[in-house]
Amino acid sequence: MMISTPTEAEALRAEIAALAARMIAEDGADYGSAKRRAAKQLLGNQKIRGDVLPDNSQIELEVREYNALFFGDSQPQRLLALREIAVDVMQKLEKFNPYLVGAVFNGTANRHSDVHLHLYTDNSKEVAIFLLNMDIQYEVSETTNKRNETLETLSFMYQNEGVHLLIHSHDDLRASPRADRASLSAVQLLIEQSRANINHE
Repeated sequence: MMISTPTEAEALRAEIAALAARMIAEDGADYGSAKRRAAKQLLGNQKIRGDVLPDNSQIELEVREYNALFFGDSQPQRLLALREIAVDVMQKLEKFNPYLVGAVFNGTANRHSDVHLHLYTDNSKEVAIFLLNMDIQYEVSETTNKRNETLETLSFMYQNEGVHLLIHSHDDLRASPRADRASLSAVQLLIEQSRANINHE
């Protein structure tokens, strides 16, 4: 498929975003792999220009539309249940400055989604000890941030749902974009809004 005009690139970008959104909503794919799979499915093995790939915000809009169209009767309740679990965990971990991120925060969560929290503390071992004292068995994984620092993620099951705690240093709290996360009080407000919307419907 040759892309010769900006309009053609725009149309293809929209098509990739829509297909990626379906993979995320139906299969639980992450944004990066869904984007790559969608592009490969539409373009085969040809080299993909950077301006053809949609950004995550465009895909997120498509996920919202897909959820509304195909899961409108179940997705709001699923989102509410996950946010309630997030609040429960955040209340228990309040001294570690928990913030909700990802699909449960932005409202696109589906049946495949887990709860993702960012914690901000200067002692990650305290979090691990805290979980063990609550009799929560967790698994540890590591990721590298943009500054090439290694961050730990503690993952566990809570009320039959997956919960992932990404542990940052306390100083990172000021540097992190506020629009990408929600504090405990903000999540409680989101829950009130979700309940109102569900009851209104």
